[in-house]
Amino acid sequence: NDEPPQVPNKMGLTRGRQFKQRLTGGERHVHRKKRNFELARPPANTKLTPGENRVRVVRVRGGHTKRRALRLTNGNFAWGSAGSTNKSRIIDVVYNATSNELVRTKTLVRGCIVQVDATPFKHWFYRHNGVLLGKKKIQLQKKDDSKKDLKRKKAAAKKEVKELKNPSKYILKKWAQRKANANIPANLESQFRSGRLLAKITSRPGQVGRADGKILEGKELEFYAKKLDKKKKKN
Repeated sequence: NDEPPQVPNKMGLTRGRQFKQRLTGGERHVHRKKRNFELARPPANTKLTPGENRVRVVRVRGGHTKRRALRLTNGNFAWGSAGSTNKSRIIDVVYNATSNELVRTKTLVRGCIVQVDATPFKHWFYRHNGVLLGKKKIQLQKKDDSKKDLKRKKAAAKKEVKELKNPSKYILKKWAQRKANANIPANLESQFRSGRLLAKITSRPGQVGRADGKILEGKELEFYAKKLDKKKKKN
């Protein structure tokens, strides 16, 4: 036979309704082929990877582009009550309402709760208000300390915000005016002492290639803190 070999029909991912059941549960009669405007793509499954950002540009319908983040390590986080946004390192994924599997695999998606490094926010708060948040007294050397402990303490001391030696009169005047509004809630203060802040990712890493979000405060912080406490008690 001179007939060409049969090529199997490759089924593309689709978001169309024709392959889904009706609202009543009945099956739909498929009367047409798939369309390009119904095209779907595999999920990005963006992973938190220390020290590595991996973003791919994807051409989409209309010649536009999307930025598909495959691996991320930091993002811009807004501290709403202070009116400040800082770039900070994402330390860990701690909660996701969808599935614990996304927490285990450290997958970054919109709405997940992460821990971010508090150092950039400490630096900003000190420069703006003249108040050191979560200050610790680090004793660099004890008799029982090993070399590893000493190295860790020195690294922690470097991270601590250093006070200005001779601030100008102009800066001192500014700080005096702002000190009245420089108080922060106790639950946020305790996080600054630990060096990690709870934050929520509000961007879509698989669509825009970034993991940006906001620092949790007020009722929202209380809500997620309770969720995390429940999780710890179960474990």
